[in-house]
Amino acid sequence: MADSKSSGSSVAKVSEISARSSKSFEDAIQVGIARAAKTLRNVNSAWVKEQRVEIKDGKIASYQVNMMVTFTLED
Repeated sequence: MADSKSSGSSVAKVSEISARSSKSFEDAIQVGIARAAKTLRNVNSAWVKEQRVEIKDGKIASYQVNMMVTFTLED
């Protein structure tokens, strides 16, 4: 059987996370990625699946993103 390192192949896992910020969608993404990187090793990509805002008194109170985070599994 070929070694995955020598064959150039890898296996990744995808985890869905949700992050929130009172500043912006971009900040919510940064918060989510920073938190994921504390727990998961080899985080290498993410995509935003959903965005939503919470409204209070007619104004945006918070920004939320649901993201799919991809990380490569170690041998």
